[in-house]
Amino acid sequence: MIEKAVEIFNGESLAAVLHCGDFVSPFSMIPFQRLQSPFYAVFGNNDGERSGLTQFFKVNGWTLNERPWTLELDGRRVAMLHEPANMDTYILNGGAELIVFGHTHEKHFQKSNGVMVINPGEGCGWVKGTASMAIVDLEKKENRFINL
Repeated sequence: MIEKAVEIFNGESLAAVLHCGDFVSPFSMIPFQRLQSPFYAVFGNNDGERSGLTQFFKVNGWTLNERPWTLELDGRRVAMLHEPANMDTYILNGGAELIVFGHTHEKHFQKSNGVMVINPGEGCGWVKGTASMAIVDLEKKENRFINL
C-alpha cells in the first residue's frame, strides 16, 4: 500500500509529504525512498526503534521531529501532531492554517476558525482495515482523501 501511496504522491505536484508517526521500524520506510517530494514527519506513540528511524530519515535527507512540531510550507504555518489531544488549543491559539494528526488511524477532516484539521487515516490499513492517504491544497483550503 505504501508503494501505491508513493506512486500517487510522485504523480502530483506536491510541496511536501507529511507523516504523523507510527512508522514502528525503519524497514517500513523503505518504500518512501522513491519519494520525489520533501518528507517531513513526527514520531508516533508506536515508534519503538527511534534511533534507527532517526538515522534512516537522516541518511535519506528527510526531517523527523518530536511531536508536536510546526513548519512553514509555501508561507503557511502547518502543525504536525500525533495524538489529537489539546486540538482545540491548536485550533484557537496555534496560528496554523493546517493541523495534521494521526494516532486514531481514522480519516478526519474539518474546518474550524479558518484552520483545516486532517487525519489522512492509515497508509497500510492494518489497524482499521482501510488504507488511505490525503492530498491537501493549502491555497484552496481543500482536502482529497484517496483509498489505496
